[in-house]
Amino acid sequence: MNGGRSAAPGRIRIIGGSLRNSRLNVPQLPGLRPTAERVRETLFNWLAPVMDGARCLDLCAGTGALGIEALSRGAAGVQFVERDARAAQVLRDNLVRLKTTGGQVAVSDAGQFLQGAPQLQDLVFLDPPFALELWSVLAQQLEQGGWLAAQAWIYVESPRAEVPVLPANWQLHREGHAGEVRFALYRRSLPLS
Repeated sequence: MNGGRSAAPGRIRIIGGSLRNSRLNVPQLPGLRPTAERVRETLFNWLAPVMDGARCLDLCAGTGALGIEALSRGAAGVQFVERDARAAQVLRDNLVRLKTTGGQVAVSDAGQFLQGAPQLQDLVFLDPPFALELWSVLAQQLEQGGWLAAQAWIYVESPRAEVPVLPANWQLHREGHAGEVRFALYRRSLPLS
């Protein structure tokens, strides 16, 4: 289920930045749901003031479209995490073909990855497969595991009718809907002691 304009089968386009109009190959895998162009365009318009030099984590990366869009728009680096080895290989191939620097791909379950040594992030893309309902679990791991900069931004994509339970110190900044998808940008504040 995608909101907005759908891509040709097996290809999606980068919307802006140095890689604008570059095409990404997309593997045909069950449950793979690339973020729609219209949603990515809106999100990165919201994020424009904070993208330059940002350290990013694309959790449950899938196609990697969000993270590659971030690299295209000036992010210092993106850690991609994808549990499906085939999707991760296509993502690696796209990064090489586009001659991008700053992107690293880990083949791992998101929850297991977050149990490792934390790397401080300015921006996290939290868009797990909808059927797995992992938003709250992964959000708590991000918050409690030392992964988030003091005022990190967190993008959350979920079904339109579902607002995930997130840490209390994640404040909703902006949100929108596209088809059956809710997309929202949160800003972290330091938790009250």
